[in-house]
Amino acid sequence: MVVAADGPPGAPSLLAPLAGKPIVEHSIDAFAAAPEVDEIVLVAPPGLVRGLPAGRVTLIAGTAGSRAASVARAVEALGEAQCHLLIHDAARPLIGPRVIAACAAALGSADAVCAAVPASDTMVTVENDIISERPDRSRLRRREYPQGFRLPVIRRGYELALADPGYQPTDDCGVVLRYLPGVPVRLVPGSGQGFPVTSPLDLDIAEAILRAQLR
Repeated sequence: MVVAADGPPGAPSLLAPLAGKPIVEHSIDAFAAAPEVDEIVLVAPPGLVRGLPAGRVTLIAGTAGSRAASVARAVEALGEAQCHLLIHDAARPLIGPRVIAACAAALGSADAVCAAVPASDTMVTVENDIISERPDRSRLRRREYPQGFRLPVIRRGYELALADPGYQPTDDCGVVLRYLPGVPVRLVPGSGQGFPVTSPLDLDIAEAILRAQLR
């Protein structure tokens, strides 16, 4: 399942060309080629949905400006099915088959999974522009996508999240961590290339990576 959302103001459109086809189609193609994926649901703002050809995926018009509401709409559309769900940010076009397969396999024994890579920089926490803590980098990970769930788990998580007016989820594992603390989120190795294309520079970098892969 691919969940698409518009990026921040000034970010390239998901229909912007990348290596000869729209950004969003790279994500769709990756999941369409994965033998672990039975169905793709694309949730996107109405303008984007109208710009895509029908037939390859199930298209659902999302809620502009609210990623959480769009994901919840997709979960609702799947009904009471007892399936496994991979949620991907379609603005991350460099998703590869290894990561998709690893997330799908992990759901065989886990309720929630997340692709992640070790942090490569030293991170600090700050209070009033003063460093308050320097966490051990060996314990830090940079989360990527997809994030995977057994459908009843993420459905319940979003029911609780959307009922909380003080919380705006920014990722799906965060919903589980906050509202279903008894559900462990298992990590699987990411690729390091799962960055979102949110600036013209990101677009140039993604283009260079794809060109290098074709050599």
